Amino acid sequence: MNVTKKIREFIVLSGESILAALNKLSASSSKTLFVVENSGVLLGSVTDGDFRRWITSSNTLDLEQPVDRIMNRSCVSCPQTSQYSDIFRYFRPDCKFIPLTDPVGRVVAVAHMNNNELTLGHWTISENTPVFIIAEIGNNHNADIEMARSLIDKSISAGANCVKFQMRDMKCLYNLRDDDVPMQLDLSAQYTIDMLNKFQLDDDSLFTLFDYCHEKGVIPLCTPWDSSSLKKLDSYGMVGFKIASADLTNHELLRQAALTNKPLIVSTGMSTEAEITGSVSLLRHEAASFALLHCNSTYPTPFKDVRLSYLKRLKELSSSIVGYSGHERGIEVPIAAVALGARIIEKHITLNKNLPGNDHKVSLLPEEFAEMVASIRIVEESLGDNNERLVTQGELINREALAKSLFATRTLSPGDVITRDDISIKSPGQGLPPNRLPELLGKKAVRTISSGSFYTERDITKISERKSFYCFNRPFGIPVRYHDFRELSNVCNLDFVEFHPSYHDLKIDPSTIIDANQKIGFSIHCPELFEDEHILDLASPDRSYRDKSICYLQHVVDIGNSLCNIFSDNFQPAIIINAGGWSRSGFIHKEDRAMLYDLVHGSLEKVDFGHLQPAIQTMPPFPWHFGGQSHHNIFIDPLEIQEFSVKTGYKICLDTSHSMMACNFASQSLDDFLELVLPVTCYLHIVDAEGTDGEGVQIGQGDIPFNRLIDKLLTHGPTLPFIPEIWQGHKNGGEGFRNALAFLERLGL
Repeated sequence: MNVTKKIREFIVLSGESILAALNKLSASSSKTLFVVENSGVLLGSVTDGDFRRWITSSNTLDLEQPVDRIMNRSCVSCPQTSQYSDIFRYFRPDCKFIPLTDPVGRVVAVAHMNNNELTLGHWTISENTPVFIIAEIGNNHNADIEMARSLIDKSISAGANCVKFQMRDMKCLYNLRDDDVPMQLDLSAQYTIDMLNKFQLDDDSLFTLFDYCHEKGVIPLCTPWDSSSLKKLDSYGMVGFKIASADLTNHELLRQAALTNKPLIVSTGMSTEAEITGSVSLLRHEAASFALLHCNSTYPTPFKDVRLSYLKRLKELSSSIVGYSGHERGIEVPIAAVALGARIIEKHITLNKNLPGNDHKVSLLPEEFAEMVASIRIVEESLGDNNERLVTQGELINREALAKSLFATRTLSPGDVITRDDISIKSPGQGLPPNRLPELLGKKAVRTISSGSFYTERDITKISERKSFYCFNRPFGIPVRYHDFRELSNVCNLDFVEFHPSYHDLKIDPSTIIDANQKIGFSIHCPELFEDEHILDLASPDRSYRDKSICYLQHVVDIGNSLCNIFSDNFQPAIIINAGGWSRSGFIHKEDRAMLYDLVHGSLEKVDFGHLQPAIQTMPPFPWHFGGQSHHNIFIDPLEIQEFSVKTGYKICLDTSHSMMACNFASQSLDDFLELVLPVTCYLHIVDAEGTDGEGVQIGQGDIPFNRLIDKLLTHGPTLPFIPEIWQGHKNGGEGFRNALAFLERLGL
C-alpha cells in the first residue's frame, strides 16, 4: 500500500460541473475523484460507475449540473492517523483508493494499493522512472564524521540518489553488558563485534549526517539493526527504512517497521525462497509498501553465486518493485541487473579499499561508483519500452541513404499501365520501398514518370484534391532543392522558397536550372555537411577547421547572392546557418560556452553576406550529424541566444522543433523560451518535435502546444516569415508541406 499527499489529481470541488469532473476522470490514472468543499472537507466520491448510474436514471442529460448530483455520499474514508493494516481492510476490487482525512474531515492524503510504485521522499521508484541508486556508506566512515561527510559528497558527485548508513544499539543487539567481546562467541562474531565497537558513529553524529544529506539534496536512509534503533530513526523522521538481509526472517522487526507506515527496502540475502515468501506474506498482511532486493551476502560474492536471473523469480514472488544489492567486485553485475529489471541498485562506496573493515574490500571507489552510475543511465535509456517498433530518426536518415526504392525503367505517360518490366529496385531509399511492388503492378500512371525516377505513394494511392491557396498574415514558403524547385514552387501561392542545397548542389550554377525573373522570393539554408565529411563548425577551437568552415559558408553566401539576380527583390533573402558548437562525447561545462559564442561571432565577421540576412538557427540538444548523434552546446539556451543576438546584432532563425527539444531536455517552458528568443528572431522554421531528439514530426503530432505557440508568434513576431520544415514533406508533390500549411492556417497563423 502507498500513501500520497499529492492529492490534486484526486480532487474535484463541490459545485463544479459534471462535465468538468468527467474531463478530470478521463485524464486521471485513478479513475476515482473525491468531491470536497472549498475548505477541503470530504463530501463524497465520483467514478465512471456513478456517472453511468446517473445517466440511466436521469430524464435529461445536462452535464452542466453540479457534480454533487452524481457523487456517492457514503464513500469510505479513514483518519490520517490510521494504521496501514486498518486501512488495508477497506480495499476491495471496486475500492482501490481511500481518502485519508484530518480531525475536521479534510482530505490530506490518499491511500492506494500499488506495489509497483514506491515513494521515498521526493523520489518515486517505479517501472517508468529512473533507477534509484543507493550509495551504501554503512560503516565505511570508520567512525570519522568528516570522512562520512566526504563520502556523502563523493556519492552525490558520482550520481547517487540516496546515501545509506547503519544504526545499531550494540547492547540491545548483542546482549552485551559492557564493551568486552563475549569469549563464548565464535571467531567471526567476535571479529564483527570488535569492528562495530571501533567503527560505529554515535546516534547524534548520524542524525547530523542525515541533516547534511537533506542540505545537499540527497535522500538519507539508514538500516536499523534492532528495535531500539528503529524507534530512534522513526522519531527522527526517516522517510523509509532499509532492512538488512540478516533481518529478513526477523518478523518482529519487520512488523515493527511496517507499522511505521513508511516504505521498506528489504534485502533477501542469506534466505531460502520459503523464508522470502513468508516475509512477503507478513509484509502484505501489514499492508506495507515495500521493495525486495536480490542479494548474496558473501563478501565478496563469487560471480557464479550472484544468480541475477533470480530477479525475475523474486518479482513473481513479491509482485513488487525489485532491485539488486551487490557485494561482488566491480561494476558489471549491477549494470546487468538493471537490464534484467532491477529498479533499485545498492552498492558500497569507500575512499580507500585498504582501510580496516569488512565492507571496504567489496566497495567501489568514488570514480568507480560514478562509472557504474553513468553506465546504468545508458542501459536504462537503451532499454526504452516494449511498445510497437517504430523507425527512429537516425534510422530514417540511413534508410534514405542505404535502403532501396522502386524506380521507373522507362518514361511513363498518364494512363500507361505499369508492368513488372517498368520497375527496377535500386538505392537510395527515397521512393516506394520494394515490398510495395505488388501494389504498383497494374496501376495506371497518374502523372508523367521520368525514366530513372522514384515511384511514390501518389502512384498507388489516390490523393485527395489539393488546396492551392493559403491565407497567412505573414510571408510563407517551403523548403526545396534545385531539382524539385519547378514542381514544388507551383504547389500553392508561395511568397518564397528556401533552398536546401547539398554539397553536390553547390557545384551547380543555379541559373542553368532555374528560369530568370521568378515572381517569388527565396532564402537559402547553408548545408551542414560539405566535401570530405566536413561538418560546418564556426565555433571549432581548431583554427584550421574553423577557417575551412568560414570558406565553405562564404561559398554558399556567394551562391545566395547570385540567386538575387533570379528572384524577386520584394523579399529579404535570409541565409540560415547552423553555426556549430557541438561535441561528440558529451556536453562541455557551462562556463566554457561563452568562448564558443565568441568564436562564432568572430567567424561571422569574416563573411561578406552581401544582400543576405544571416539567421543563426536555434539548435536541439542532440543533433543528428552524418556519423551519428552529437551533443550541442550553444544556441539551445534561450538566455544565451538572446544575449548573443543583442551583443552581436546577428538575428536568429527560431526552429520550433529544435527549441521544443531543448526545452524538453532542460525541463523548461517553451513559453519562456519564446518570450526571450522571439524578439531577436528574423525567420521561422515551424515543425513539431518529440522528446529530446525527435525531429521533423508532422505539425500537430508531437509535443509542441501549437495554440500557445501561435499566440506567442502573433504577439512577438506577427510578420516573421516561416516555412514548415517537415521531414520528407516534399514527397507526393509536397503533400507533407500542404498538410502542415493547412494545419497552421486553421490555427490562424
